[in-house]
Amino acid sequence: MTIFFKLIFYISILILIIISVYPGSLIGFLLYNDFSQQPNFVRNPYGSDINHFISYLYVSLLGLFLHLKKRDFNKTLYGLLFLSVILELLQLIIPNRSFEIMDLIFNILGVIVAYLITKIYLLIIKI
Repeated sequence: MTIFFKLIFYISILILIIISVYPGSLIGFLLYNDFSQQPNFVRNPYGSDINHFISYLYVSLLGLFLHLKKRDFNKTLYGLLFLSVILELLQLIIPNRSFEIMDLIFNILGVIVAYLITKIYLLIIKI
């Protein structure tokens, strides 16, 4: 079962990378037939930024729970933080994409919340 979830994790990372570096919105194209339209899945005052939070929360929870061993856990955490920053910074040079500080904040926030949830889980199972 762990192999299945690791496969899902790595496929999710790959999809996240493709969606982030593709010059235009692939999801916007799939949903609206328009590469320039960003989907807003959850109505909120932050617009599509919440999509970043949800994406990174999902991927981070999956990765951190799969790598609960101390060494692997830290590697995964730092790797996810690095990925969230690099993918947003790459949008500075990718045509039809733009770097947005709020996207970066929500990316990192998704990773941090996943980290906190994982740490709370580890505290509970030790009791």
